[in-house]
Amino acid sequence: MTAVVDQLLNAPGWLVLLVAGLAVFSEDALFVGFVFPGETLAVLAGVAASRGMVSLWSAMAVVILAAVVGDSVGYEVGKHFGQRLLRTRLLRHRQHRIHQAQDYLARRGAPAVFLGRWTAFFRAVMPALAGSASMPYRRFLAFNALGGVTWSIAVVTLGYLAGASYAQVQHTFGRYAALTVAGIVVLTIGVIVARRLLAARRAEDAENQTEEASDGVAD
Repeated sequence: MTAVVDQLLNAPGWLVLLVAGLAVFSEDALFVGFVFPGETLAVLAGVAASRGMVSLWSAMAVVILAAVVGDSVGYEVGKHFGQRLLRTRLLRHRQHRIHQAQDYLARRGAPAVFLGRWTAFFRAVMPALAGSASMPYRRFLAFNALGGVTWSIAVVTLGYLAGASYAQVQHTFGRYAALTVAGIVVLTIGVIVARRLLAARRAEDAENQTEEASDGVAD
């Protein structure tokens, strides 16, 4: 794989973006997309930008478009063919991971589409599982777009900053992506709790003001 990547970096910039876009799209659009190195080639698009082969913005745009459209196609694939695909030979030995993804989707709902993007296997199967579970498309699209944009910017920027060290960065990013997701989850929960506490405090203050006003009128 490393030799192929090195050869690709000697190709024209437009070809690097085409291959990266197709890999990211295929990883997300196909229920068996985990066989495509979408993340590696998204990082590679950033490396190409760091070498001046393409602009950073065009690399981000291509990967974002491929990720969001690929997820939408994956959703439709799952909606129409999900149960049939689950019985294919390629997925037969991955039923444990499939069940994990289904359970995660059942517990988290639409946010699982966003969170799943940061794990390779979940990134490949979550759109189709969301479609087979009849998740409303508008709700799916909101979290699909959020995940596609943030993930694409993150991996392309990492490739851009890494330059020649792209292989190590891609490996490290894959290893610690789960920790990144965990941090996002903790931060999200913290924001939700803080908002609820603030809302409760405001409601309590309003109630106290109402009682004081009532006491004033009574006097």
